[in-house]
Amino acid sequence: MTEVVTASGLVKRWGATPALAGAELHVGRGITGLLGANGAGKTTLIGMLLGLHRPDAGTLRVLGLDPTTAGSEVRERVGYAPEHDALPGDMRAHDLVRHLAEVHGLPHREAVSRASDALWHVGLGEERFRPVGTMSTGQRQRVKLASAFVHDPALLLLDEPTNGLDPVQRDEMLALVRRIGTEFGIDVVVSSHLLEEVERVCDAVVILADGVVAAAGTLDALRSGEDVVVVEVVGDPAPLVAALRAGGSPLEVDGSRVTVPLPDDPAGIAGAYDLLRDAAVSTATSLRRLQRRTASLEEVFLAAGAGPQHGDDLARDDEVVSRS
Repeated sequence: MTEVVTASGLVKRWGATPALAGAELHVGRGITGLLGANGAGKTTLIGMLLGLHRPDAGTLRVLGLDPTTAGSEVRERVGYAPEHDALPGDMRAHDLVRHLAEVHGLPHREAVSRASDALWHVGLGEERFRPVGTMSTGQRQRVKLASAFVHDPALLLLDEPTNGLDPVQRDEMLALVRRIGTEFGIDVVVSSHLLEEVERVCDAVVILADGVVAAAGTLDALRSGEDVVVVEVVGDPAPLVAALRAGGSPLEVDGSRVTVPLPDDPAGIAGAYDLLRDAAVSTATSLRRLQRRTASLEEVFLAAGAGPQHGDDLARDDEVVSRS
C-alpha cells in the first residue's frame, strides 16, 4: 500500500457551517504534516479518519478501509494522541497505557509488557508507576504518545503533540515522533500549526484552507518552486553580472545582490555553480555571500492561498519562543 489515507470530494458540515468542502486527499507512507489555520478542517478530518464523524458526501479510505462502515477495524490499526489533556490524574501511567493496550485487543500479559516498553521508549521508564496527575505537561504528552503506539498501529494520528511544551521539550518530542516514523516503521500524520516543526520532522505536508486541500506533496516537491543561488558581492556587481549574462545565465540584480535561478537537473545545477565560480575569478569579484535558497514552507503556505487573513494562528518557531 503506497497511500495510507485517500479521500475524494470529502464534505462535512456542522449545521450550516462547512468544515470540509470537497477535499481531495492523498497521504503516502512516512511522516505527513497536516497544516491549516483554525477552522480549516484539521480536527474534523482527524475525527473522520477515526470513524467518529460520517462524511456528508465523498469517499474516505484509511489503510484501505472505509472508517464509516469499518470504524472498529480502523481504530484497531490506528493510534491517536489527542490535542487536549484529558488523562485521569489518579491513574498510574503504566496502568493507563496497559488499559488502552487491552482496549485495542491485546491480552493482559502482553499489554503489561507492551506498556512498559512504550513508556521506556518515550523516556518515562523510571516514572511509569507515577500517577499521571503528578506529572509535568511534557511527561503527560509522552504518556499520550506511548498510549497511541502501544498496540503497534499501522498509522499514528498526532494532534498538536507539542502543545504546551517549552522549546527543549518540543525538541525532544519531535525527535520521538521522527524516531517512531523511521525506526518503528509506523506511518504518522501530525496535525500542527507550527510551520517550523513540520519542516523538521515531516516528509510531506497537506495544507488545508477553507475546507479543501490547498496544497499537498513532499516537502522537496512543494519547495521546488524557488531554487536559486543568492550571491552578494563586495563592490560593483556589474562585471560579474556581465560575465554571467555572457555565459547565458538568467539572473536578477538588486543592489549588490545577484540572484541566479538553478535548473532542475543535477548536471545543470553543477554547471550553474561552475559558471558562477569562473565568472567571479575572471572578473576578480570578491563575494560576501553565496547561498542556495529554496522556498520555505511559510512561502508555500502563503502561495497556497492561506495568507495572513486565514493563517493568523500559524506561527514560526521564533514567534513561539518569544511568547513563551
